[in-house]
Amino acid sequence: MSKTIKLHDKQFVPFMDASKIKAAINSLGERLNKDYKGKNPLFVGVLNGSFLFVADLVREYEGDCEVSFIKMASYEGTSTTGVVTELIGLNENIAGRHVIILEDIVDTGNTLEKIHTELSKQKPASLEIATLLFKPNAYQKDIPVKYVALEVGNEFLVGYGLDYDGLGRNLKDIYIIN
Repeated sequence: MSKTIKLHDKQFVPFMDASKIKAAINSLGERLNKDYKGKNPLFVGVLNGSFLFVADLVREYEGDCEVSFIKMASYEGTSTTGVVTELIGLNENIAGRHVIILEDIVDTGNTLEKIHTELSKQKPASLEIATLLFKPNAYQKDIPVKYVALEVGNEFLVGYGLDYDGLGRNLKDIYIIN
């Protein structure tokens, strides 16, 4: 892993290397292969942060599947605004489908709750959540997060899709604010 990096006005230090991320995604992929064997799930990635996670996870899925994306926003800088704004919606008909929402990180759950509520209205056969990173101490909702690759604390993280005001998504490792 690289040393300290600077993004905008903040310093970040290494937190989790790419090999640990890959191992966690492989393990999550094995669970999904078992749970959705013989089904054709629709993986719905939440942009922008999930794009690397979606790409790596769906390549671990061994059966037929489809992939789509939605884009939501609730962050400004290093803190959540508490207001979730839908930017781009889902175009696929999900009625009767097995849908798995793919998030880069679940913290308070505000964004996830809005997505889950909206997708539930379309009556999918099943609706589950998979996340690369889960902050159990920050989570404030009752929606179960069934598939968690890695649990983390409440620290602000960047890399592997996670950003600080647009920067850092391209880093292969995950960094923590210093």
